[in-house]
Amino acid sequence: MVAALGAVPSALVAPIDETLADTAAFCAAYDVSPAASANCVVVAGRRGETVTHAAVMVLATHRADVNGVVRRHLGARKISFAARDDAVGLTGMEFGGITPVGLPEGWPVLVDEAVVAAGEVVIGSGLRRSKLLLTGVDLLSLPGAERLELASPLA
Repeated sequence: MVAALGAVPSALVAPIDETLADTAAFCAAYDVSPAASANCVVVAGRRGETVTHAAVMVLATHRADVNGVVRRHLGARKISFAARDDAVGLTGMEFGGITPVGLPEGWPVLVDEAVVAAGEVVIGSGLRRSKLLLTGVDLLSLPGAERLELASPLA
């Protein structure tokens, strides 16, 4: 995954304990606010026989409107979170560490407004044993990246 960092040269990489890669555990162990942690969710939108995979970036404090905003934006009739095996197989990344940096060509990267506004955020690196620190604005420089209002704060 480090080779893919050419897409975001300002990103910093930090090693972590891979057993603490999940957001809640990571934030607690490393004293990182969930408001400064963004998750990458892989979705699969279907229209007829066509399947479109996309990465959706939301803050850990927010919930993506996958069935509404994301589904409509992708032009899908049905949408779901990608199956674990599909997400891992298609991205070549470890589950729990999937990142929008280095995704397959042509994948949309949908970045929530709150991620862009958050400033520096911690995201997965593609591996469970490290994290990336970059800005939400940096995510918009990735191929296929689009800024959308697609999430709302958790209650």
